Amino acid sequence: MSEESLSLSDSSLILDELADAAPGASFLDAGPEAQPFALGQDGVRPAERLTGLERMGEKVARAFKDVIEPFARARAQVPAPTLQTLAFGDWADGVQGFASLSHYRMRPLKGGMLMVIEADFIAALVESFYGGTGGAPKPHRGVDFTASEELLLKRLRDKLTAILSDHWNQVTPVELSLAVHETSMAHIGFVRPDEPVVVQRFAISAGQVHSAIQIVYPLASIRPIEARMASKVHDDDEGQNTNDAWRLKLASALAHVRLPVRSVLARPQISVSELLALKVGDVIPIQLAPRTPLLAGQRHIAEGVIGEQDGRAALMIEQVGNA
Repeated sequence: MSEESLSLSDSSLILDELADAAPGASFLDAGPEAQPFALGQDGVRPAERLTGLERMGEKVARAFKDVIEPFARARAQVPAPTLQTLAFGDWADGVQGFASLSHYRMRPLKGGMLMVIEADFIAALVESFYGGTGGAPKPHRGVDFTASEELLLKRLRDKLTAILSDHWNQVTPVELSLAVHETSMAHIGFVRPDEPVVVQRFAISAGQVHSAIQIVYPLASIRPIEARMASKVHDDDEGQNTNDAWRLKLASALAHVRLPVRSVLARPQISVSELLALKVGDVIPIQLAPRTPLLAGQRHIAEGVIGEQDGRAALMIEQVGNA
């Protein structure tokens, strides 16, 4: 067959021949119906692995644990968060009707950050923090937060945002500031419903309290700096590995360093006049301690008793360190 393109008439002849060979078959309607597509709209597609954000999440989770425990009055567990990429509208449909929704600006990044804390979690922390009766936490029944819940919520948000700000500034300079705080998704204009977002879900277990804190970022604001974040993670890990190797080499080298040690049998004191009058045959009385110290420089490292081994004076160690 010629490598030239088929003409329209040639294509029609081929289709006619195929139709004669297989009567009743449809060759023009074999695939799914074409769907409309608008240029410039980036649908939610599986994103590349956000390594930098994952590593940051691991560090943030450990810091969150230290914040939660004083409020919960119990040991807390906050494992590394899971990452999920989906349309903002799809995620918002899964948020319970009443919750703490805090939209923060992250200048100079676009889109900001959304922090979601469940109302049941706040109620349980208030119960624990102010000395409640314990037991399984009860669901939050109100349509708004009480004064005590508002106070604890603000303290909790301030501590959590301070942690996030600190970790973000290790990657890129950002300034976190609260734009709006709401309790219903209907009043949060974070991003368009069809815009893809990245959701960090920090699962929390503290005593009988089980909940989650969700941090939401627009995917469009994460993608441009993900390479920088991943590079920062790599540099930190590489630096840590280098430091560990250096410490091992240093410890190995120090193990072979020889230090002079000495023992002191007694420390008698005489006057200057007695010292100047010393002559051969004089006797200076001394008092031996039950144990003789072993010194390295001016450091007291051990104590023992004087004896003999293989015809030589020796010190048998009875105690290591100070008495």
